[in-house]
Amino acid sequence: MPVSLPPALELSLDLLRCPTCRTRHLDPDRGALRCPVGHSFDIARHGYASLLTGTRATSGDDAAMVQARSRFLSTGTYAPIREVGAFLAADALSEQATVVDAGCGTGYYLAGVLDQLPGARGLGLDTSVRALRSAARVHDRAAAVAWDVFRPFPLADGMTDVVLDMFAPRNPAEFHRVLRPTGRLIVVRPAGRHLAELRGRLPAMVTIDPAKEQRLHRALDPFFEAAVSEQVEYPATLTKLEALDLIAMTPNARHVSRADLNDDGLLPDQVTVSVLATAYRPR
Repeated sequence: MPVSLPPALELSLDLLRCPTCRTRHLDPDRGALRCPVGHSFDIARHGYASLLTGTRATSGDDAAMVQARSRFLSTGTYAPIREVGAFLAADALSEQATVVDAGCGTGYYLAGVLDQLPGARGLGLDTSVRALRSAARVHDRAAAVAWDVFRPFPLADGMTDVVLDMFAPRNPAEFHRVLRPTGRLIVVRPAGRHLAELRGRLPAMVTIDPAKEQRLHRALDPFFEAAVSEQVEYPATLTKLEALDLIAMTPNARHVSRADLNDDGLLPDQVTVSVLATAYRPR
């Protein structure tokens, strides 16, 4: 039986373009999206559309990572990060806005923005099928599409008001192409002290490159200029299960040994959350 078109996905159809033709629009057709020349893309029963073509993306969160992220984010520990992302987005927008979350994961941050903008619509892009199942249902105005953000986006030129990049890979040229001239790119990334207590006790965890900010500037500078930045830093108290989920929801899960995770003495009961959030305007 064909899958019906989710209402949130219907709201975003004018944004989508056939990833094969690059310019042709997509229309719903018997449980799929189809362009005028016949390229067809399935709508999953979980509500997201799969537009990936050719070689499948190899990255993307697996089921265990998604489950850990969902549990951890549900505790509210990262709520201040969600709030600053929503604040920076809302500060630059009217309510009738289009928000694209590149590397949306479960859609937690996208939902936070949409909650602040009652007339806005959202579209999340991610490679992880497991995460997209959540993202497609996270908000009644949030659609989700399977896509690799390193590739040219299956989106129309200049129709997006905000691009969110929350701890996600970046594609500056595509961010610039899909944004309106008056749009904003919101980038949130870890600062040097982020989770320092965990990294101090578990040396196998991925470190934060001290040159990260310089590399970010070099990548974005041809396309964007910074409009406003906010630093968010606060202590967060964790239970053992929350600390384990915090590790498991990131690629650190692949680096930290099971023996270390079972050692209660290595898991701190408090960590420093420290991120930088910047709103950029297109050049």
